[in-house]
Order: sequence, then structure tokens, then C-alpha cells
Amino acid sequence: MSAPFEILGDPLAPILIIADHASNHVPEGIDLGLPPEAMREHVALDIGVAEVAALLVERGGACAILGGVSRLVIDYNREPDAAGLVPVHSDGHHIEGNSVADVADRLTRFYDPYHARVAELAAQPHRPFILSLHSFTPSLRTRPEEARPWEIGILYNADDRGARIAIPLLEAAGLIVGEQEPYSGKLLNASMNRHAEAHHRPYLGVEMRQDLVSEPAGQRRFADILHPILEACRNALA
Repeated sequence: MSAPFEILGDPLAPILIIADHASNHVPEGIDLGLPPEAMREHVALDIGVAEVAALLVERGGACAILGGVSRLVIDYNREPDAAGLVPVHSDGHHIEGNSVADVADRLTRFYDPYHARVAELAAQPHRPFILSLHSFTPSLRTRPEEARPWEIGILYNADDRGARIAIPLLEAAGLIVGEQEPYSGKLLNASMNRHAEAHHRPYLGVEMRQDLVSEPAGQRRFADILHPILEACRNALA
């Protein structure tokens, strides 16, 4: 049986990293009907996220929960009744296998256990500061003319406490920062709405541009930049 998540580091660490789309794994018995090369694209996972999360855990002071199945199997960063929870179309790909998917089974096997464990980690008495870690493609296959120049995006819905601390620090580190880019957290923020904002828990929603974190050097660079910024957020908002 495929695990719905993987835990890295000490759950009692002061920072909790939540990586909904860290894996492109498709469990045995599920056939999405896509060629192998499609499973290496951004439609299947957030490229670079698992590696940056692991590096942050190695640097100390952080625990990470990594989603264990592809976002094409079930999207952990969607409400359980959202239309795109088990996507049939994604950036030019038709996911034929999902047109006959047993959504209730995937909720039971993967989505519900993942979010139950996230809830446990986020609710611990030491009140960890939460990092929601994602990555975005430099342009969409279906809209290649719309370049995304930001190197990192900061997303939130109503709670911008972490964003207000992190944005100037990220800019000082030399990154091109997009606030509410490449999309707004007011439109797509399901996991953080559920586990952070609903409980008034401070968090930071981060989107890294995938071409900058697809190789080890870039992954180390982003981990080096994010580590002290997360500590600053935690210290200010604990």
C-alpha cells in the first residue's frame, strides 16, 4: 500500500513544512493514462519542493510532511468537494484514467490520512510556525506567451503576518518577489485555510519558480535563503 505522506525530521521542531505536491508517485492499481514523461512535468508534482524541504530539515529546526502521491491522483491542496480534486484536465493534458476514478476511495486512502496527520502536526502545543511550500512553472504549456518573471511568490488569504516579514527579507536576499503571484492565495489556499488560517496559526505560503530549483545548486540556494527567514518569522510570530 502506498503511503499518503512522508515525515522528515522531528515533529517537535519549531517549524513545520507542509508540501502538498512533493511527489509524482502513482500507486499500484491506479492508471492515469499518461505517458511517463508527463509524470515528470509540473502537472504531476511541484518540482524541487521535496529536495528543498529535505535541505531545510537538514539545516535544523524544521519538520516536513511531504505528500506521498501525485497531485494527479488527488490534489491535497483542494477542498474535498472541489471540482479539481481529481483532475481530468491539467495544463493541456487529458487525464483519461481520472474520468472513471473512484474519488471516494482516493479520499479515504490518501487525502483524509494526509490531512489528519497535518492537523496533528500543526496543532501541537509548541505551536510550530508553518511553511506551505510549493513551486510554479515559468510559463504554462497552454499559455506560453504569459511569462512569470517572479523567482518566488508569497501567497496568503486573509492572514498576511508571515508575508509582511518575509517579503522584504526575500527582496534583500536578491530575489524577485511576487506578492500573490503567480496566483492569489485568496483564490487557492485550501491547505492553509484549513490548517493555519482557520486556527489563527501564523504561516508563510511560498511558491518557488521551478527552473530555479530543478537542480541541486538551486535547491541549496533557496534553502539557504529560506532558512533564516523562516526563523525570523517564527521568532516574531511565536
